[in-house]
Amino acid sequence: MVVKKCKKSYPDYKVHKATSRAYVWFGGKRNYLGAAESPESYEAYNRFIADLAANQGRPVLSADPIRNTSATTPGKPVLIAHLMAAFLTAHQPTFPEKEFAHFRHAFRELRKLYAHTPVEQFGPRSLKLVRGAMIEADLSRNVINKRIGRIKRLIKWGCSEELVPASVFHALQSVDGLRKGQSKARELEPVMPAPLEHIEALLQFLSPPLAAMVWVQYLAAMRPSEVCMMRVGDIDTSGEVWLYRPESHKGTWREKDRIIAFGPKAIAVLTPFMDKPQDAYLFSPAESAVWYQEQKSKRYEGLRKTPKYPSEARNEAKRKAKRHTRKLKRQPGECYDKCSYNRALKYAFGRAAKAGTPIPEFFPYQLRHARATHIRATHGLEVSQLLLGHARCDVTQVYAQRDFLRLIEVAKETG
Repeated sequence: MVVKKCKKSYPDYKVHKATSRAYVWFGGKRNYLGAAESPESYEAYNRFIADLAANQGRPVLSADPIRNTSATTPGKPVLIAHLMAAFLTAHQPTFPEKEFAHFRHAFRELRKLYAHTPVEQFGPRSLKLVRGAMIEADLSRNVINKRIGRIKRLIKWGCSEELVPASVFHALQSVDGLRKGQSKARELEPVMPAPLEHIEALLQFLSPPLAAMVWVQYLAAMRPSEVCMMRVGDIDTSGEVWLYRPESHKGTWREKDRIIAFGPKAIAVLTPFMDKPQDAYLFSPAESAVWYQEQKSKRYEGLRKTPKYPSEARNEAKRKAKRHTRKLKRQPGECYDKCSYNRALKYAFGRAAKAGTPIPEFFPYQLRHARATHIRATHGLEVSQLLLGHARCDVTQVYAQRDFLRLIEVAKETG
């Protein structure tokens, strides 16, 4: 049996031994990349492959499409790698951890293609090539636009520090964001609010701490991180309405204040968890683990038909003592985070499916969407904006869907 070799999509990285230069064979000729095994040559090769992918195998670069640009610039030019390192070093103390990670991810394709390129030679076509590499990486259109915006912010900061010519920044401003349906970038489905009946049905498959987290997050329209980090000392219980000021939140680095109000329903849910030290977190994964273990033991006891002998009781007590003293490979944390919170909900959806009552899955942020939609329908957009803690109404409209049921009723009556 003869096996046919598949034709390669892109040319290989090769070395010309006589001149010690790297090249790619394309279009019937050698396209030199620079010194062999050098970082510049690997970046040039990555740019060439990205150019082929973006233009369906027909590169739009010049006859000598890739060259060692750092050798053509006199003196010691500021490279893209130097600019990224300086930017991250300067902003690491001030940026929150999540925002700092977003910038690092945004610079991933830029570092791969242009790390050793002088900033003076990074123009709009180079930025579009980076954007094409993001499309090939199967990133969504919204994520790509945000990452390109962060790259522009990098160049803007370099311009303010007199590391980048102003002409480079102004030239990059001509690159518009991707629009829906006008590129190969993947589109994301809009996030819809979780139906209230699905939220209520899920509560019976959650531990008491998790059920309280879900219901309080829905009533106060909090972010998942805000409900996970709740501590007793962060809640002011002196008035009829309790006020919660998170230790940190999404707008902390922008010097924005965040105050969350708890009404009678939320207070009734939180009260059983308030008998803890001031610096203790309200909802503990360890408490949930103990509760699930107790429920599991009760189910097994209900299936038992024979009486429990004294020896079995003694052995069970020994196993429990050993289980409490042993060191688990993964100890429960002091509080939930957004990832463990989401995983806990997924486990609850699995338990509901095994019980014969499947519930359509939703993630914690859809609780915030659901409450914002309900408040907008009953109290208006301005109140929904205050509840969510947004500075602008246009951001609130993303979270609070319009009340289409009311529109349908009006259409039935008047249309």
